[in-house]
Amino acid sequence: MMRLMGKGKLQARQVDSQSQARHGAGSQGPECGRPARLRPFYPPRSRAPGFRFHRAAPSPPRSNASPLGRVLSPSRPAPCQRSSPISRRPRPSQIAAGQGRRQPGPSQAPPPEASLPGASTPRLAPAAERRLWNVRLLSRESPSGTMKAVLRKAGGTGPGEEKQFLEVWEKNRKLKSFNLSALEKHGPVYEDDCFGCLSWSHSETHLLYVAEKKRPKAESFFQTKALDVSASDDEIARLKKPDQAIKAFWAPGDAGVVFVGWWHEPFRLGIRFCTNRRSALYYVDLIGGKCELLSDDSLAVSSPRLSPDQCRIVYLQYPSLIPHHQCSQLCLYDWYTKVTSVVVDVVPRQLGENFSGIYCSLLPLGCWSADSQRVVFDSAQRSRQDLFAVDTQVGTVTSLTAGGSGGSWKLLTIDQDLMVAQFSTPSLPPTLKVGFLPSAGKEQSVLWVSLEEAEPIPDIHWGIRVLQPPPEQENVQYAGLDFEAILLQPGSPPDKTQVPMVVMPHGGPHSSFVTAWMLFPAMLCKMGFAVLLVNYRGSTGFGQDSILSLPGNVGHQDVKDVQFAVEQVLQEEHFDASHVALMGGSHGGFISCHLIGQYPETYRACVARNPVINIASMLGSTDIPDWCVVEAGFPFSSDCLPDLSVWAEMLDKSPIRYIPQVKTPLLLMLGQEDRRVPFKQGMEYYRALKTRNVPVRLLLYPKSTHALSEVEVESDSFMNAVLWLRTHLGS
Repeated sequence: MMRLMGKGKLQARQVDSQSQARHGAGSQGPECGRPARLRPFYPPRSRAPGFRFHRAAPSPPRSNASPLGRVLSPSRPAPCQRSSPISRRPRPSQIAAGQGRRQPGPSQAPPPEASLPGASTPRLAPAAERRLWNVRLLSRESPSGTMKAVLRKAGGTGPGEEKQFLEVWEKNRKLKSFNLSALEKHGPVYEDDCFGCLSWSHSETHLLYVAEKKRPKAESFFQTKALDVSASDDEIARLKKPDQAIKAFWAPGDAGVVFVGWWHEPFRLGIRFCTNRRSALYYVDLIGGKCELLSDDSLAVSSPRLSPDQCRIVYLQYPSLIPHHQCSQLCLYDWYTKVTSVVVDVVPRQLGENFSGIYCSLLPLGCWSADSQRVVFDSAQRSRQDLFAVDTQVGTVTSLTAGGSGGSWKLLTIDQDLMVAQFSTPSLPPTLKVGFLPSAGKEQSVLWVSLEEAEPIPDIHWGIRVLQPPPEQENVQYAGLDFEAILLQPGSPPDKTQVPMVVMPHGGPHSSFVTAWMLFPAMLCKMGFAVLLVNYRGSTGFGQDSILSLPGNVGHQDVKDVQFAVEQVLQEEHFDASHVALMGGSHGGFISCHLIGQYPETYRACVARNPVINIASMLGSTDIPDWCVVEAGFPFSSDCLPDLSVWAEMLDKSPIRYIPQVKTPLLLMLGQEDRRVPFKQGMEYYRALKTRNVPVRLLLYPKSTHALSEVEVESDSFMNAVLWLRTHLGS
């Protein structure tokens, strides 16, 4: 049985637009200031589900309140004098599903391996002085544009000093300010693009947000009863419904809320970059308390968006629960007829220059045309990212950016047919452009106006290479698939045969590089390296068949594709074949470590960030155990254990198998808080190489997660990577 009580709680708060009095003394945040240093995230060990609506009227905090609390009725608004704490959502680097942050504690000492020769824990910034800071997390204008809701976090640098505030502004005047951290009804508010939500009701009298459920503090058995994380205080609400809410918004008439709910039994799986989690679209009636299923509950859905006329909802639907990301359907739900239709279906294989499918994981919050007939979105199309408009009545898809300069586009929003988009290329930093959506049938005549001009970075030349694998490397089940690579090279080098090359396979594996601005490749190119970004078979943007061709063939098909791309480019461009290096993270690190084992004579240096090293040993410690099973070529089930043949196949597809052949100097960069690819994967590889006297260095970042995206960590890791390349490739 599923529980309606979920990890995320939807909170509805009333807004009194007439009141100009601020919410009591001391409700405002401290003076704005910059944080003294980067504050790391500490994901909690577990979180209990809690999906709740509550009335915003004053009431004493209740630690053991019913999970449904008191339903907020829009027809009986209560004065907004109290508020509730909420939960801050982890950044993209924290990728375990349903996990928030835990309070910073004492710094954890690195494991003993970090003190071995060649291993180190980078010392980043020194401890800074205590300082107050104030950061805006979310903001949303009311439907009429007269008011704005702002979610802020503010406080000092000490543990427990951080607070969250919900503010309501009218022009330059603050109408309300609620100290959310002063109450005990829920945890921090989610602010990220996965769980974050701040939505006005159509009447502009209520606000909706998603928050972490508040759990009682666990204490010693000898003080009070310890928290039993296997039980729940929500037993009274055991309903056959999903346990988490995401991207909720007000239904037409403000009588209820539409949201996406996920299944999580028997345990939660990672959801960051995983669009294949079983989920469905729901409507909960705030007056009657009834929850209604709106979509197929055996698939995965995301990004429901209500049309301006409040008659239709579009959303993305993923027909398979196997690959972690794939081609999606665009579905339309009619609010009044209760009929669901598929507007754009999955594209098995691109034919010529035709549309290759939808591969975005989220639709923009503003994606509808003013007449509620068309939906605008961006999606990868092979190695480019373009803008498209789809007519929801007939299902025709039209490119808004085809025939351009070859760069990539990202739609930020569309309002009253005015589109705001970002455009960039590998040699041009992002620029902001606006343009009006033409009438139906004339979509290709968009006149784009640049709001800011960015200068192209000189001496960076780039292009796309189309590659066809040789016959002996064809996938029998999915024959005829090609793939691409993006090549960046320095402009007019004195001697091209002296140019070293850095090869970068992407992670995922079901993602892709597109011809957009990427800082690290551009910097490497300016330093004199040619950079090859490979979209091997299995990448998104090339049709569903390409994605489905890779599970069961990792460590072979993806590795062979990258090696074939390297050999072809070296043959055509005449770069220095004796100075080729690898740089990859996650599955890109998996491929890189495979390549230095399978082709040890090709590569002079390698940099791997949180690489998958041993699929078999990773199965029991990652937040996506299904990835290990599926990519190895087996069906995943949470209630069965792999047999010996499955373990053997996982090991056979892992880079650890090729350790005896490795002789390429390797730099490993690991995040100690990584739950996607636990840092012990890299430790396992490090030890194996050290015992064989292979040059290897390990950088362990104690408070960093899978993406290594914190500012200090990202800059430190890049500098070390560049020094490693220059040391082993020469200047």
